[in-house]
Amino acid sequence: MTTLILCSESDEASVNLRNSLMRVSSWGAEEFFPHGLLVRNLVSDVHILSIEKIHVQADSIDAIHEREVDCGIDEVLVLSRHVSSTDTPAITLHAIGLPGAYPPGEPGKSGGINGKMVPPSPRFAFLYREMVKEARQNRLDEYFDLTLEATHHGPVLKTPTLYIEIGSTQSDWRREDALDLWARVLCRALGLDGEAPRGEWKGKGDVMVGLGGGHYAPRHKVVAENGKIWLGHILAGYALDFKLNNQITGDESAAPWQEAIISAIESTKHAFPGGDVFVHLDRKSFKGWQRDEIKKFLAENDVLIRRGKDIPKE
Repeated sequence: MTTLILCSESDEASVNLRNSLMRVSSWGAEEFFPHGLLVRNLVSDVHILSIEKIHVQADSIDAIHEREVDCGIDEVLVLSRHVSSTDTPAITLHAIGLPGAYPPGEPGKSGGINGKMVPPSPRFAFLYREMVKEARQNRLDEYFDLTLEATHHGPVLKTPTLYIEIGSTQSDWRREDALDLWARVLCRALGLDGEAPRGEWKGKGDVMVGLGGGHYAPRHKVVAENGKIWLGHILAGYALDFKLNNQITGDESAAPWQEAIISAIESTKHAFPGGDVFVHLDRKSFKGWQRDEIKKFLAENDVLIRRGKDIPKE
């Protein structure tokens, strides 16, 4: 099975990340297809596909690539710029989908479909830990925020996916040290350096779904960095809106916050077959009655909640 790395020519950071990765590993000749420009790695089963449109709108690009190139895709890694309202420099990554977005089924503002989740790549935790380690070794943490983000935006895909990002301004998107960091990390993860790929799911392990907190998931990322776990979806507090109740949705089976949690858990299970999926709560971000409702709902669905202090450390 093939890892598809997606580059958008409409995104400067995406192009820069692609070029940096191609400089540090060996690739074949360019191949032109109706859906984009393809290069294949000469060492590992990895494709880089460059497309004209912005990646958040590239719905079904995994299925299209499988059909056009006649291959099987088991993972998509999207190279992307990161943008924030504060222009904070950041090296980051995240899963995708629109948990809790309302009204469900409608197109999202930044791609995707409201309520639709895309399975996260099983390499999520490995890539985050390696990124943090590399950045600190090279003192990039003195300038960049090293973080991960809650699940957000499109496109709609069926294949486990992660966004790999640098932000938040044009000067950051051009930083050679940050671009080279991701190139080195991806080389190790995907076996582009001739070594065995790393971070692959082997069918057994503890998998965390994070609930609550802000977009940059401060409490969840500490557990992800230090815990001996795999990482699935992270839902920020804004994705769990307790104000939207059954009367608003007309759905007697579940409130929107419940739908978001179940979607995140089921999507994570899809990415980690055989895994022991548990929930980590950012407890302080919820009111007491909200924590009680979440605990009751998870117990009814046989989903374990674990405290950070109870999770084994690496």
